[in-house]
Amino acid sequence: MLTIGCHLSTTKGFEAMGATALSIGANTFAFFTRNPRGGSVKELDLDDVAALQRILDEHAFGPLVAHAPYTYNPCSAKERAREFALEAMAEDLQRMEALPGNYYNFHPGSHVGQGAEVGIDLIVETLCQVMFEGMRTTVLLETMAGKGTEVGRTFEELAAIIEGVEERSPRLAEHLGVCLDTCHVSDGGYDIIHDLDGVLADFDRIIGLPRLRAVHINDSKNPCGAHKDRHAKIGEGYLGSAELGGGDDVFARIVSHPALRDLPFILETPNELPGYAEEIKRLRALQQ
Repeated sequence: MLTIGCHLSTTKGFEAMGATALSIGANTFAFFTRNPRGGSVKELDLDDVAALQRILDEHAFGPLVAHAPYTYNPCSAKERAREFALEAMAEDLQRMEALPGNYYNFHPGSHVGQGAEVGIDLIVETLCQVMFEGMRTTVLLETMAGKGTEVGRTFEELAAIIEGVEERSPRLAEHLGVCLDTCHVSDGGYDIIHDLDGVLADFDRIIGLPRLRAVHINDSKNPCGAHKDRHAKIGEGYLGSAELGGGDDVFARIVSHPALRDLPFILETPNELPGYAEEIKRLRALQQ
């Protein structure tokens, strides 16, 4: 069965997220490690975390895909912004140890005019400081749409980050993976509508499919190569709408592809819970 869920709010705690996931038919989910637009974070309630773990175990959930806030920019030109990203990511990864064996996804950042090479070096430096030996969380670099000066707009840039960590600390690099975002890779110029096999073959050649650990499954409001990053509901964008050149068959191929079908899928579509429940049902029915 497809492992799929959506972003859930941490407002009512960890156990409540598990119960909400069950109520919409999900068997994984994502959550922000702290306020997605800020830096505040609640103190961990370990009893609450343990209650969620019981739900995950009892209902055979797949890995959770925690998400770092959008405010982190480990390759910023501003020193304080880099320091904040380092401090917050380090704390996030320590807190993730309370839910071992899950994923921590983050946007690599924007080099803001310094150049991609400088940005990649700064990201590598941050990762080598926030990751630690013995950690039980896998850190995921997200594929980006390429707007502005984003780093991670190509598979080559993500590979360079991974290779940089491998050179400095091979044992830490074992805990690095990639989250493929369907809206982002399409907006970034990878034609997953007509050539999913070819895109994944490129991924395998450049990064290696064993590094691919999760999928953000989203439709896109813009055509391939637009570099816009505007998510749409499943079936209402360029990937899933027949009128725009896509269709259900595009998503059927994504959720059924041998390289993807067993990964956790996270919806980031502009929806409320009832809409997510419908999308989960729809995508499960498409898996072959």
